[in-house]
Amino acid sequence: MADVIKNRYDFTLFFDVTDGNPNGDPDSGNMPRIDPQNGQGIITDVCLKRKVRNYVEVAKERSPGYDIYVTEGSVLNTKHNEAKAALEQSGKIDKSAKGDDKKTKAIAKDYMCDRFFDVRAFGAVMDTGDFKCGQVRGPIQLCFSRSISKIFQQEITITRMASTTEKDNASENRTMGRKYIVPYGLYRLNGFVSANYAKQTGFTEEDLELFWDALKNMFDQDHSAARGCMSARKLFVFKHESHLGNAPAIALFDRITAIQTDKSNPPRNFADYQ
Repeated sequence: MADVIKNRYDFTLFFDVTDGNPNGDPDSGNMPRIDPQNGQGIITDVCLKRKVRNYVEVAKERSPGYDIYVTEGSVLNTKHNEAKAALEQSGKIDKSAKGDDKKTKAIAKDYMCDRFFDVRAFGAVMDTGDFKCGQVRGPIQLCFSRSISKIFQQEITITRMASTTEKDNASENRTMGRKYIVPYGLYRLNGFVSANYAKQTGFTEEDLELFWDALKNMFDQDHSAARGCMSARKLFVFKHESHLGNAPAIALFDRITAIQTDKSNPPRNFADYQ
């Protein structure tokens, strides 16, 4: 078994989108998220965590220790009950246990961390349902991503050529729809990996390598017409010498800049930045 990480890390990922909607806002008709004060595009942390989870699920194919806790359409309390059944079968807890006492919660929490990659990495609140598995604060924390330049939210009208019913087909009516895109946006994600919290979840060096692979490759496993072409461009990782670190994260992030070389025209590809 790989060792739990002992070093603090800070990292920056640059990624871009071309003719796609990287993270729609349901409160705005699913238009790309934007900062109304300066026009920068925004992508939430949970959006990118979803892509990391999807990559791990594909890469590991549900190998032991690499199940995913938060999956689309899943019922989380069902997974808590699965934990209870497994722990009862192994004799680690009594059948009457509900996870209300500290000892049972600690045993259940360790089981969930051992089984689910995203619990080890991101943490989880698992105090729901008949059997409670405690709360875990994960070692990996992501900030919201922001575009380097202003983005332009473009609305494109599309026409459906096939009809749902014979009546619609006879009337020759064509259903009209809309797609919202960003013609181009280069986004920056800052994140942190804490060795202190890794000790609590059992997050290992092997887990960390898988996370770096996920950041580099997650968009290649997540292509869709709605998201256009999204690509990871550059990943910068700062490895500190200890669990406390050598410098504040902001001092390291300030060393990395992306500059639009020609501001007379809107950016349209990665080569427009230095």
